[in-house]
Amino acid sequence: MNVIELFDLPWGPLLIFGLRVADVSLDTMRVLFAVRGKRYHAASLGFFQALIFILVVGNVIQHLGSVWHVLGYAAGFATGTLVGVQIENAVAYGLSTVRIVSPHGGVEIANALRERGYGATEVAGYGRDGTVEIVDSVVHRSHLDEVMEIVDQWDSQAFVTVEEPKILRGGSLADRARWMRVPGWARFRYKDRPRA
Repeated sequence: MNVIELFDLPWGPLLIFGLRVADVSLDTMRVLFAVRGKRYHAASLGFFQALIFILVVGNVIQHLGSVWHVLGYAAGFATGTLVGVQIENAVAYGLSTVRIVSPHGGVEIANALRERGYGATEVAGYGRDGTVEIVDSVVHRSHLDEVMEIVDQWDSQAFVTVEEPKILRGGSLADRARWMRVPGWARFRYKDRPRA
């Protein structure tokens, strides 16, 4: 029995479903890497995604008369989208710029961030209701929960925005990565890098 004949069996729609989940999940990760400039990662994922896609689409077209095969394809696409987003959130790949606007806790938040090894820039501002303290910090996405805990500790009503930086140059992010716990993919990049 060859691979193509597996799709003719009663569990063929389930096979299409599973492969489509994998295909769409890989595609979600491929787009993520492409947007963040990791072209070789994106190309590798694209290769495997295209292989799965061709195999699945070819077999769905051969079984267009079977509503179960078509439903397996459609349900796999929908589920793959959900799984891909969950994987992206779990991996938390990349960096985030966090801006915290607080009417009274900005200095304390900035100091607490620095104590934990994060870089923090303080700026005085004026908002709708008067003076505010603005704190900017660039952190690994995987550390956003820790940063939000610090913010909540000092000002649970602070206005917080999180954005993805497009260009990152200088600063203290690399210094923190040298000693903090970072995802496995980044650990080797910083541990032996000499100080500038």
